Formats: sequence, C-alpha cells, structure tokens
Amino acid sequence: MKGYSERYEAALRIAAQAHRDQVRKGIQAPYIVHPVHVSAILLRYGFAEDVVIAGLLHDVVEDQNIPLVQIEAQFGLAVATIVAALTEQKSEGDRERPWEVRKQEKLERLQHGSLEVAAVKAADVLHNVHSLQAGLREEGSALWRSFKGSPRRLLQYYRDVAEIVRQWLGAHPLVDELDETIHDLEKTLEAMRVPH
Repeated sequence: MKGYSERYEAALRIAAQAHRDQVRKGIQAPYIVHPVHVSAILLRYGFAEDVVIAGLLHDVVEDQNIPLVQIEAQFGLAVATIVAALTEQKSEGDRERPWEVRKQEKLERLQHGSLEVAAVKAADVLHNVHSLQAGLREEGSALWRSFKGSPRRLLQYYRDVAEIVRQWLGAHPLVDELDETIHDLEKTLEAMRVPH
C-alpha cells in the first residue's frame, strides 16, 4: 500500500460518518478510534490494502446497518467478504440475541474464514484488549457494568479467537502480540481479583 490511498480515504470517510455518534464501551472515546487503530495495526504488519480497508470498515454493517452491497460496490468483493465474515447479527426482530450465541457464531465463521478474516479479527481483538486494559486502569472492576459477558467468558472468547487466528496465520508476529496482550489481561484480572 502506498503512502496515500484514495480507497482508504473513502473508507475512512464512510467509517467516520457511520460511527460519528458512537463512543467506545467502558471508555468514553469516540468509536472511530477503534477501526482506525485496527487498520493501523494491519498496515504496520504489512497486510494488503483490501485487508486494511476491511479493518477500517469491519463494524459499519454490524453497528450502523451500512448495506454490505454498498461496501462491495465501492470497495470490491474481497473487502465485502471480510466484512461479512466479521459482522455479528446482534438481534432478531426487536430482540437482542444472547451474547454466548453471537460469540460462538463468530468463532465458527472465523474457523471457516480465511487468512484475511483472521488478520482483521486479530487486530480487532488486539485493540479491544488494549482498550479494556485502559478502561480497567481508569475505572477498575466497575468497567464490567458496560459489558454483556463476564470477565471469564470474555477472556475465554479472546483465547479462542487467538487459537483460531494462529491456525490461519501460524507464527505471525501479530498473533504473538495478541497472545501476549491476552496474557497481560489475564494477569491484570487476577491482580485486581475481578469476579468471574
């Protein structure tokens, strides 16, 4: 990817507009920080532009109902396929689906996805864990009121993601960084004696 990309800028505009009213769970930061950081992680690790753009757009369908056909029309099938694989169906009609069911579906899609899907998910979880650590430093165990899953279930979900990602990416430094970060979170939770 060159230093400047019109496609990346177009994706950034869509993501910034789509997430403009959102804030991150637990820490009151603008939501756009998350997808930008995910794309930056992917860029730093040398992934292709389609993967980097998918990282930037990975939550716009799930969180803001941007049509997947719009993503495909503007950025191509490769980007749309990655975004589709990472999009969680949060509700059925007006009922929210159980957290455990949604996360299990994500793990199954990740298992049957692709190297590119695994890379974006690894960057997503890496930034989520760092954000969670920052929130725990700021708010302590009160942070968990913002989350659906318990600390134990969330930590196990992150471990499961890391295991599947390693199957796709092997001994990639992104996976090593993800493993280290999850391990650091586990130590933080133990030190804080956060209830499971």
